Amino acid sequence: MADTIPVSDLKDSPRCEHPCLGGIRLVLGGNVFGWTIDRDRSLAVLDAFYEAGGRMIDTADGYSNWVPGHVGGESETIIGEWLKTRGVRSEMRIATKTGQGGAPGMLAPGTVRTALEASLQRLCTDYVDLYYAHRDDGTTPLDEVAEVYDGAFRSGHARELGASNYSPARLSAILTVADERGLPPFTALQPLYNLVARTQFEGELQDLCLRRGIAALPYYGLAAGFLTGKYTEARQWAGSARSHAARRGRRRQWLADTGHIEPDCR
Repeated sequence: MADTIPVSDLKDSPRCEHPCLGGIRLVLGGNVFGWTIDRDRSLAVLDAFYEAGGRMIDTADGYSNWVPGHVGGESETIIGEWLKTRGVRSEMRIATKTGQGGAPGMLAPGTVRTALEASLQRLCTDYVDLYYAHRDDGTTPLDEVAEVYDGAFRSGHARELGASNYSPARLSAILTVADERGLPPFTALQPLYNLVARTQFEGELQDLCLRRGIAALPYYGLAAGFLTGKYTEARQWAGSARSHAARRGRRRQWLADTGHIEPDCR
């Protein structure tokens, strides 16, 4: 494919300063694996993505713990099986996260170390290319968060570090801590960002990323399906597997902002 960056050329490419990036300029989100698509269909999607030149997959240790009977790690387990049976680990870039939900103590050093070890086991690998703090837990001191992620980096278990769902102030603060202590900073960010949900990233957070050379790898790039044209009325998503997004107000706001739902649904 014309826009493919060969993985072997990443370290020498002037277009790419982040070792976690590879393949075509798309990251395959893995939160549906084991949730809305079963194991066999998940493996088929992964095969198709690989054949199309895709080389980066995003997941998290919490996917899909919101499903009754699931405990988290289902997505990582399927991805790990695919990596092992296809023999393509060295070609792929794998990103995962811990700290989903941002509950107090989720980013405490012992918790993060245990979570990373479990993720590596499920992914059938001894390293991940990008390891995110899924959400700022708001209670663990930032120096402790920076130090445990430094440990993951220096051990070789995480080749690049990132943050997801951080505010500009908190991201700036933890970058400062890392700088002052000589620790590797977060160099990737996963924010909510798409054509109809722009306010959380554009402005202060985007400016910080530009100043620091932080790679921005948004989630909900298609607004959980809204931008595909799949949903034009509120009743179309009311019973869908992704209705949890609507309950949090995201899809409802997208529909309302673009005039696709009646006033009583706004």
